[in-house]
Amino acid sequence: MPRPTILILSQVYVPDPASVGQHIADAAAELVKRGYDVKVYAAANGYDDPSKQYAKREMLDGVEVVRLPFSSFGKSSIAARLLGQSLFVMQAFFRSLLVEDLAGIMVSTSPPFCGVVGAILSKLRGVPVKYWLMDLNPDQMIAMKKISATSLQARVFDFFNRVILRQASDIVVMDRFMLDRIAVKGVPVREKTVASPPWPHEEETQRIAHGDNPFRQKHGLGGDNREKFVVMYSGNHSPANPLKTLLDAAERMKDEKRLVLYCIGGGGGKKEVDDRIAVGAKNIVSLPYQPFKEIKYSLSAADVHVVSIGDDVVGIVHPCKVYGAMAVSRPVLLLGPNPSHVSDIIEKYKIGWHVSHGDVDGCVRVLQEMLNTSPEQFAEMGKRAAEVISTKLSKKTLCGDFCDVITRGLPAAPARGKAEHAGAGHAGAH
Repeated sequence: MPRPTILILSQVYVPDPASVGQHIADAAAELVKRGYDVKVYAAANGYDDPSKQYAKREMLDGVEVVRLPFSSFGKSSIAARLLGQSLFVMQAFFRSLLVEDLAGIMVSTSPPFCGVVGAILSKLRGVPVKYWLMDLNPDQMIAMKKISATSLQARVFDFFNRVILRQASDIVVMDRFMLDRIAVKGVPVREKTVASPPWPHEEETQRIAHGDNPFRQKHGLGGDNREKFVVMYSGNHSPANPLKTLLDAAERMKDEKRLVLYCIGGGGGKKEVDDRIAVGAKNIVSLPYQPFKEIKYSLSAADVHVVSIGDDVVGIVHPCKVYGAMAVSRPVLLLGPNPSHVSDIIEKYKIGWHVSHGDVDGCVRVLQEMLNTSPEQFAEMGKRAAEVISTKLSKKTLCGDFCDVITRGLPAAPARGKAEHAGAGHAGAH
């Protein structure tokens, strides 16, 4: 008897380093362990770097991954993004009509219009669609002042939002602020929506002592924060995660020899960092995304991790990078508003500092306070952060809870035998 198939539509998937693809891959692998056949349609080219090409078809951790051509042209312009997204959803739609033994569909907001395609497929195929809402548009574009709330584009987006919110049998949002945002979209969603944050990749983000860290050695940071004190922002640089206040504060503290700011990652906002360096900022370092297998070294090289949330995007985008910081036992500096998801975490567990956007004086005071904080106090804050990750916010707990939602109401899947599990692991190695 054939196994029920769960179909996942996601423009981004591993080995692409973008966070959304990593989390969807984790969920897909867990669903395979639960006995389902899982098929993923993804883009054949890199999300941030379209010159990267991935295998057209492969098995990864028992998941069948099919990558579609002409589905990603990078993020150089809105036109390039829209073209890639449109070609992806069109190809995925027609291919999805032929998937056999389909039991359910899972879609996310990558790309944004994937939800409405999932809703249509749900109707045509007569199966549930589960919606993982990772960011919220047109709210994000409105907050970034790219469009107005009354524009045709905003009205079209909201229409499509209502289609998927209404059709989805279950919805997962990142935090309580996002749930509040979608609850006013004109569709009753609270009873079928779960607020559950994404999980950290603990296996790739374990703490590495400064003295044993090849990243610190490679970059001349020394084996102790008394040599170099590293404040790090790692991830996507975008207008939703402004760093201007921190960059201004770092420049004011250019004579503080211990302090160095590392900005790792990519995105449209990276230009601001590179421009500061180009005009002579000596205590700011810019690096590209680090390979996934080396993230544990780069994240552990920091003494404090920065999480930035734009004042207008609370509940619209979710600050996932806070979990990576906590997983490597590091305190957090929040740049952004209070209340927010990260300020909730900092205040509840006493694991960091908060600075409002525009408060450069306050940021300088906080950075100076960090430099004067003892290693023992940092270790204690880091210990509290890691304990939260290993218990309440662990990958096992959160990914398991997420997959409970995805499989809710689907046909039961027979347990996989040892041979099948062995085969899945072997396939994932290629």
